[in-house]
Order: sequence, then structure tokens, then C-alpha cells
Amino acid sequence: MLKRLDRYIIRQFLGTFLFILLAIMAIAVVFDISEKTQDFANTKATLGEIVVDYYVNFVLFYANLFSGLFIFLAVLIFTSRLAHRSEVIAILSSGVSFGRFSRPYFLVATLLTGLSLWVGHFLLPDANKVRLAFEEAYVRVPFRVQDRHLHREIAPGAIAYCESYAVDQRTAFRFSLEQWDGTELRKKLLSDRAVFDTTTGHWTVFDYTLRTFEPEGERIHKGARLDTAIALVPGDLGRRNEVTSAMRTPELDRFIEEETARGSNTKVFALIERHQRTSYPFASYVFTLIGLSIASRKVRGGTGVHIALGVLLILLYIFAMKITTVAATNAGLAPLIAVWIPNIIFGLVGLAIYRTAPK
Repeated sequence: MLKRLDRYIIRQFLGTFLFILLAIMAIAVVFDISEKTQDFANTKATLGEIVVDYYVNFVLFYANLFSGLFIFLAVLIFTSRLAHRSEVIAILSSGVSFGRFSRPYFLVATLLTGLSLWVGHFLLPDANKVRLAFEEAYVRVPFRVQDRHLHREIAPGAIAYCESYAVDQRTAFRFSLEQWDGTELRKKLLSDRAVFDTTTGHWTVFDYTLRTFEPEGERIHKGARLDTAIALVPGDLGRRNEVTSAMRTPELDRFIEEETARGSNTKVFALIERHQRTSYPFASYVFTLIGLSIASRKVRGGTGVHIALGVLLILLYIFAMKITTVAATNAGLAPLIAVWIPNIIFGLVGLAIYRTAPK
């Protein structure tokens, strides 16, 4: 049963959170419009597409991504205001324990965490799909694969390789296809390049050599052009890493399994996306704990000091998240550990600060 104190804190928490969310998203939209005005002017995108397909989904994406930080700022601002007006002292002096005082904070944090989990796992992927499609059509430059020497297992025992791949030309250079039977190589197709035909869905190889290994010996066949039915699509060779954000979680799990079987480097980015959908929402608890513990103490300088400390902690958290993400993509750190380390570290910091909070 919620008491008057609970309702008061919940109302203050949610009101401040919504104000910060709307204010920062409005600023972000204004800056994005100023940056992309020329892009929109040079395209045929309608006003409806810009507003609905892009900016509505733009706001949803960044609001969910930074929801933990917005919660942190909201807790800092309104709790600091309570402390500055000596309301926290009055509440604790009336016999209310600090743990009891904290309860409505974590009730709101639980509500917002649950909402963020649902948005991140199910609603946001559909929104990202529309937003990314708009960006591909009207904003972004053509995508080119930066990795070289790409290997893909397209079927059991069938290994495709290309030295490089040009997405805009749908062409794989120095393309080869090997067919293995256990540990024995049965066929190997070598070609100067392979071009994907979007009409037929087939690959055409040029200047090719086909080597077939049989019990009676090796056979070699050469030609200038060969149409094939290779079970490979351009997306298997190159796609933007952001495409994983447009997959619902069950679809993303299947994608990770497929990329693991192929030995693709994209798997790491997909795993990071998968785990961040859970770790980011749970950061709300960490930020609520730290914000409450810092702002509930009345200090000289009031809200300004608390906000300054809060901004510093936000920058440190973002820096830690970037460091661990780079470690996962480039240094072999497990993605699950990489995305949870900042939450664990800052959670321990929050517990230490909580122990020194006014009781």
C-alpha cells in the first residue's frame, strides 16, 4: 500500500524524468535537423517520412538508449531539491529509515526498467528497421565492407571465400568455393570475381577454374563465365553492424547461431547488441542508487554540486562502456562480461556511497 510519502516521491521522480527526457530529446532533434538539413533537401523524402519514419523512431531509439542516464539526472535533481529544502532531514527525523525512504525510488526504477526491457527486446527493433531503412535510402553513403579475406560456411562442408567484397557492385573479388567431405576436399571453384544477380538470385563467376578431386585423379575445367546456384546472399558477406538492432530478440538469437556457424566477425557485434538490451535497462537500478545516495546529503552549493558530480559519473560510465565494448570487439573480451562490467563496477560504487548516506 503506497503511503503519502511514496506517492509524493513517485510523482516527483516521474515528473522530473519526463521533463528531462522531453527536453533533451527536443534538443537532440534540433541538432540532428541542423546537421541533416542539406541531406533532406537533396532527397525526395516527404515531410511525413522525415517526421514519422525517421524522427519518431530516432526519439524512441535514443530515449531508450539513454533512459538510465535520464533516470540518474532526474533522481539527482529532485532529490537534491528535497535535501536543499531540508525535506530529507525532516523525513528521516520523523522516524523513517533511509531504506524505507528509498523504497519509492526503486519502485519507479523497477517500472522504468521493465518498460525499457520490453521496448528494447520487442518494440525498438521494429522502429529501428524503419529508421535504418530511411537512413539507407536518404542519408547514408553507400556501404562498403572494410574487412578482407572473408570466409563463410554456407552449408555443411561448403566454404566460401573472397578476398574483398564491394557492396554497391554486389561483387566478390578473388572468389572461391570449397566442398569438403569430412577431411577430404572434393571440389574447389576458383574465380577472378563473382557477381550477384538480384533478378535470378544467383551468382555468376568470371574467369573461373573448377577442380574436381576423384579417386581416379584430379579433373580441371576452365571457363570465362559460369552461372551458379550458390546458397549465399550478399548480406552474408557484408552488412552494417547496426542491422542487428533491427532484429527482435528471437530473430537476433537465430542470427547469432548462424554467424557462429559461419565463423563471421559480425557475431561479436550481435552478441553485444543482445546483452546490451538487458544490461542498459538494469543500469537504472545502479543510477538510482548512486543518485539517491549522493543527492540526499545537503551540501554547500546545493543542486549545482550534485549535478556536477552526476555529470562526472555519467561521463565515467560512458567511457567505461566504450572501453569494454572495444575490448570485446578487438581484444577478445567476452561480450557478456564487457556489457555488464560497468554496471557491476558502478553498482559497487553505489553501495559504498549508500553506506555513507545520511541515516
